[in-house]
Amino acid sequence: MKNTIALLSAGILISLLASNVTAMGVQRDNLPFTPSDTPGDVSAIREQHLYDFQHRVPISPLSIYHSYAEMTSLLFSLAENHSDIMRVTSLGKTYQGRDLWLVKLSDNVNQEEYEPEVLFTGSHHGNERPGYETLIYFIQYMADYYHNDTAVRDAINSTEIYVIPMVNPDGVEAGTRKNLEPNHGSFGFSKTVTSIGVDLNRNYAGPWFLLLLRPLFYDSSTSYYDRSDVYRGPHPFSENETQAVRQFVETHNITISIDYHTFDQLILYPWGDTRLPTPDKSLFVSIGENISKLDNYTLEQSTALYPTLGDVCDWMYAKHHILAFTIELGTSYAPENPVLLHKMSVDHTRVNLYICQRAQSIAAQR
Repeated sequence: MKNTIALLSAGILISLLASNVTAMGVQRDNLPFTPSDTPGDVSAIREQHLYDFQHRVPISPLSIYHSYAEMTSLLFSLAENHSDIMRVTSLGKTYQGRDLWLVKLSDNVNQEEYEPEVLFTGSHHGNERPGYETLIYFIQYMADYYHNDTAVRDAINSTEIYVIPMVNPDGVEAGTRKNLEPNHGSFGFSKTVTSIGVDLNRNYAGPWFLLLLRPLFYDSSTSYYDRSDVYRGPHPFSENETQAVRQFVETHNITISIDYHTFDQLILYPWGDTRLPTPDKSLFVSIGENISKLDNYTLEQSTALYPTLGDVCDWMYAKHHILAFTIELGTSYAPENPVLLHKMSVDHTRVNLYICQRAQSIAAQR
């Protein structure tokens, strides 16, 4: 399995270079080799293996997913080798002391430029691994191909790109949906620990009172019971991770954001707490339909999946007027097939490039 993973690992970079997305302006550049149209072609796999070795594409020795330590090592290595366009900083620490890494990609990376800002986040839920893995590949592709890919260069030169690949690294390491903060009762009043963890994507501010007014409407997707997998916490922003995201968002001017989850092959936009449309529904639909052309996912309002409260996208849009989307990757929480994972990474690197381009056009109109 490890050898197969290593052999296939370069597929994301090769496939992405070969892609020609007219809507995004992505052009076909010179490839290090011409990949075969047949996935099982032995010569192509050998070429990919050689390319992988030469470019040091990282693959975990134990699985197709990076651990937190592996991701940290890779991010700092990339930042060191591409210090002109990439910077890694910490937004804060988790309960277990892990840094919440923020990656910035920009042509003047140490300056705050008057350019459109975009934000990509992954793994609010620690057991949903493709979210962070797709963003790791996106970061590496952007750093490695800045000088060779027109779309990458245009995005980095004209956009402030921010990525938080692991919002919930404690949960990732434990393989749990929630973080690992001890709970002291459902409302924080118990003197003893009653359970572990909060669902971070239910911990953002919003109309929390609706859970008490309409419990049957929200009971399957959020809970005030601390042992629930969708426990929202004792109060909004009770967790280190959501506080860190809030502080970052409140000190920046984000135009569009994407929060990556698994699973269901969906593109979701606000609202998630009501079936009413947003004032910007037509703009959400326009952006979402173009995303769908790149990943072939289904576009719908969040409540069509299920109604929820405390979602990061609803909070971003309601509080800061950010055009915030959730993308539900794939058809399982953590697929073990490296080919499927690479396809997700290819497709959504293209999506992210489109988001950078669209943010520029929206900012120019405002």
